[in-house]
Order: sequence, then structure tokens, then C-alpha cells
Amino acid sequence: MGIVAGLDSSPDFTRIVVCDADTGAVLRQGYAPHPVETPDGAARPSDVDPQAWLLSLGEAAGGGLLEGVQAIGVSAQQNAVVPLDAQGNTVRPAMVGGDKRAQVAAADLIDALGGREAWAQAVGTVPQAGHPVTKLRWLAKTEPENARRTAVLLQAHDWLVWQLLGRPVRRTTDRGGASGTGYWSAATGGYRPDLVELALGHQVMLPEVIGPSDAAGTTPEGLLISAGTGETMAAAFGLGLGFGDAVVSLGASGSVMAVHPEALSDSSGMITSLADATGMHLPVVTTLNAVRTLRGTSELLGLPDLESLSDLAMKSTPGSHGLVMLPYLEGERTPNLPHTAGTLAGLRRESMKAEHLARASFEGMLCGLADALDVLRGRGVEVRRVFLLGGAAELPAVQAAAPMLFGAQVVVPQPADYAAIGAARQAAWALGVSQGTLDPRNPPMWQGPAAQVLEPGDELAVGQAVRQQYVSVREQTHPGAFRA
Repeated sequence: MGIVAGLDSSPDFTRIVVCDADTGAVLRQGYAPHPVETPDGAARPSDVDPQAWLLSLGEAAGGGLLEGVQAIGVSAQQNAVVPLDAQGNTVRPAMVGGDKRAQVAAADLIDALGGREAWAQAVGTVPQAGHPVTKLRWLAKTEPENARRTAVLLQAHDWLVWQLLGRPVRRTTDRGGASGTGYWSAATGGYRPDLVELALGHQVMLPEVIGPSDAAGTTPEGLLISAGTGETMAAAFGLGLGFGDAVVSLGASGSVMAVHPEALSDSSGMITSLADATGMHLPVVTTLNAVRTLRGTSELLGLPDLESLSDLAMKSTPGSHGLVMLPYLEGERTPNLPHTAGTLAGLRRESMKAEHLARASFEGMLCGLADALDVLRGRGVEVRRVFLLGGAAELPAVQAAAPMLFGAQVVVPQPADYAAIGAARQAAWALGVSQGTLDPRNPPMWQGPAAQVLEPGDELAVGQAVRQQYVSVREQTHPGAFRA
């Protein structure tokens, strides 16, 4: 079919991959940071002029990178809201990221609709500070004039697709991106304009939600632009996830997601019901503590880096001589214990050694993520293999413990730009459908990522014993934390 490109506009940079449309082989790559000044040590800004995304896109595509490309897919950071006026101009800079300014607005919205369960039933997610619907509430309360001028709402990938197409009258989005807004339901496949009005104070124009293999349009030069999607959905598509696959992402906080045939409504708010980039669903469970658990332990033990912590942990044995760490260092979201602290249990003379504390930090982090996996399993989500992402996935102590604690095959893909690859795969799908060579229900079969595969094997029973030790401490310390 030729060649296609996928671009991923993350919070900090634009990355572009050019791929063979039939096999997915990466032929060329481009990269450029967003021209946004962030002083050393300062938090990433909550407001960004979206023109910065276009500038870095242009730089990343320099040197003829897109020569011969027939179609482009766009992946972009989620939760970024671009408010436009009736003429299509930005009303104010895009509101991006977690945006802690909006925490009060999230609580207001939850109360305004009648509680967490009402939101879970309405759109499959409970508002948090980062959600677009919450940012709209913050805008209405804090910048009422800007709220009144807002006539159109786009997310980052919607805005970039619209710009690439020359700002046409038609504005589009996809199910994946729409499902993270807080005003579109993955279960019904429809918007809830009443929730936009509840948050912003009035109705606005929302982009048309097009199908996973549909094209958003064609540029004047004849370049096909696919629907685009959010980074999470693009990365899942780039990894080639299918039924029985879950992804555990190890950042400072952690997330667990899996492919499922239906939307899951969860009144506790632990499950966020997203749509994926293929027509399926992508339930997500988030933990507040993942790699920050390892970093805290490393600092406590005076170690220079996580590699040293891993080496030390490997000198201990499964179960850490009875030492159990509940890693709720920043409070926790799964289970919902926002004001709690971490716990270290099982201190005995023989367990009070640095290597056992090091091992307990790895086991505590992974058991916390196994709890998140069990939230999905408890709702009928099948988990046969777990893709482990993030720099910490390469640590020997993580790889030694993860298969036995997750009770599943663990796949550690080689680092790659999976969101950009997923965007390119979406472009290949839309191109193939437009040419009549691909079925709109079945995406192109691209080769999977190069990866290490780790089996639990004979260690499964040992892992179950370590999990049970952890669960016992969790239930004693926080009884009923996982009961509705």
C-alpha cells in the first residue's frame, strides 16, 4: 500500500515515525521538543499555546521526512482542552495535564450530578482534576468571560487534525479521545451535552465522533488524515493489544488497562471506562504509587539509583523474610484511601536488613498493581498476558517478581514510540479502507514488538503466597478497602 506516518504530540515533544503500510516496519523517524519554556525544577505549565504543538510538528517533519507518505495518523496527550470561539480562534491557551487548580471544580461537579455513582453511570468515569469536563467547570468559575466566549471544544489530537486539514468547517474526533472527556459515554457511544452545560454554563459545538477506520479528511495535496486518538489508545494499538492482554505502566504512579468487549460502569470510580482505537473498550485502573515507592526506598537506604536498589533486592528472597510494604506513600486511589500513608509490617530481627526492605519495596509496588489487575479481573476482564511498560520494567528485581505476582505471562517490549506507531497503524487502516484493500472492521496485521517474554512457571505458588501475605496486611490495616 505504500508508506504512512504516525505523529505523537506528547506533553513535551512531537515524535514522528514513517512506516511501511503493510508490515509496520519503521523506515524513518523525526523528533522535536515543544518550544515551551519550563524553568529548571518548575512544574510543567498548565496552560500552553497550541501553536507550540504545530511548531514542533513542523520541526520534527523537517528534512523531507514525510516525502512519499500517503496518510498520517495523529496521537496526542489526553486531557488537553482547546476552547475556540465562534470564528475558530483559541479563546485562551489550551488547558493541559493534571491541572491541580481544578480539584475543587471536580468535587463541585461530582456533587452537582448527585455523586460518584451518577457520573459512573452517565459517562463511565468520575471527574478528577485532569478531566476536560472538570477544566470546563474551573473555566466557568475562574474565567467567566472566556467561558462565555467558548463556542467549540477540541482536544489536542482533534485540534491538530483540524489544522492539518486546513481548518475545515467539519471538526472530528474519535471514540478513544472522546471517552476521556467526561462528557461522552463509551457505553452508549454518545455525547452528554447536558454535562457540558453543567460544567461550562452553556451548550457548545462538539466534534463529530467518527469510526476507528474512518478518515477525518484529505489535505489539498491529497494526503489522507485518519481519525486520530489519545496517547493511551494509540500506544495500545501500537502494541497490538487484543483480548486477554493487559498493560501495566510503571511511572511515578501506575496504571493498568486491558482490552474488553464492553464498557464497564464502576460506581467506586476505580475503573475509568475508556474506548480504544479499534471499536473495543479499554478499562483503566490507576494507582498513585508505583516507581515513587522504589525511589523513596532508594533514598531511605542511601542508594544512588534504582539499579542499585534492584541489585540489593535480588540478595533477598520472595516474601522479603516476612517484611511487607503497603506502598500508599501519596495516599492511594486503588484502593480509595486518599488520606492514608504507607505501612511497613512484619519487622523482626531477622527481617531488619537492607536487602529485605529493598525486596519489600518491589513486592509492595507490584502487589499494589496486582490489586489493580484484580479489580479488572473481578469484573470479568480476562488477563492472560501482561505487557510491562516504563523504564523500571527493565530492572531485574521487577522482572523476577512480576510474573509470579501477576499470575500471568509478562511481556517486556523493547522501548519504542508505541503511540506514534499506533497512530501510523491507524493511518494505514484508513488508507487501506479508502483504497478498498482493508476491511473497516479489521485493522492491518502488523508485526508485534520485539520483547522479552517471562513466564511465572514453577514460581506461581510462591507468588500466590507473597500476594496472600500482602493482602493479609492490607486487610488488617485497611479492612474492607476493596469492598464497595
